[in-house]
Amino acid sequence: KIKKYTKSKYAISVVNGTSALHIALRLINLKKNEEVLVPDISFVATANAILYEHANPHFIDVEEENFGINPDKLNNYLIKNTKIKNNNCYNKKTGNKIAAIIVVHVFGHPAKIEKILKIAKKFKLKVIEDAAESLGSFYKKKHLGTFGDVGILSFNGNKIVTTGGGGAILVKSKSLAERALKLSTTSKVNHKWEYKHDELGYNYRMPNINAALACAQLENLDLFLKSKRKIAKLYIDFFDSLNINFRKEVHNTKSNYWLMALELEDLKARDYFLKKTNANKIMTRPVWQLMFNLPMFKAYFKDSQKNAIYLSERIVNIPSSSILI
Repeated sequence: KIKKYTKSKYAISVVNGTSALHIALRLINLKKNEEVLVPDISFVATANAILYEHANPHFIDVEEENFGINPDKLNNYLIKNTKIKNNNCYNKKTGNKIAAIIVVHVFGHPAKIEKILKIAKKFKLKVIEDAAESLGSFYKKKHLGTFGDVGILSFNGNKIVTTGGGGAILVKSKSLAERALKLSTTSKVNHKWEYKHDELGYNYRMPNINAALACAQLENLDLFLKSKRKIAKLYIDFFDSLNINFRKEVHNTKSNYWLMALELEDLKARDYFLKKTNANKIMTRPVWQLMFNLPMFKAYFKDSQKNAIYLSERIVNIPSSSILI
């Protein structure tokens, strides 16, 4: 059903989005101490998965418009800080190979994936799309998660379609699909009765009961998406009348509006808004803490993070559930 909806060549179900990211990194053959470029605004699982493979997250700034990696800043940063040797990209300062970039489509808003893909090709980088939040989101009518070498989705309890916990891996080739399936089933070799395992694998399979729930939820996906867009329209009309920046989808994109976001004037206004709304039993929250500030990531390489810092001081998420209308 996911394959049909996203028009991905292949789709493999797993137990959650984090396990999907972990398998995605195995599929690109990430090695110990290699670096993976990752935007600083994302849920922590994006960078955690890199550490699972004993590799190094390398934090890249985002753009204010859609919270995704800023292609122009990315290109300039790579020109300044990397070199190409033996058809691979290396960090001039650390000497490590930069193997890949994880493109995160934050809150269901598409990043500028076409531009990022061109830059990745130029600098010999694999592309993983973290579309965990983006089921039902499109860039130029193509579903997110189907542009890069590997894409992932999440069906966590807070996602637009939920299985309680679940995820999916999207790939273009049969060989990658077969490898993803094998890795997620403890690398078990097919045999009628023997338990044979020929490499390190993971018990990342989606349980049947979760898969059944997913199938039922997917029947209502169009209704969920319509409801989300109705809620977004109400918010847009209301906050535009107050001259408050409600984050909308941009040209050539269609967002599922998974989490709806406001940009407030400054950190003081953000904190006042959070305090007042939560005191009145309206759950709001700030964007995730920037990952380079978290204790397990402080030692890793990062760029200036100017836009990420600006957004972290101003962005709040407001009630977004499709059941609101």
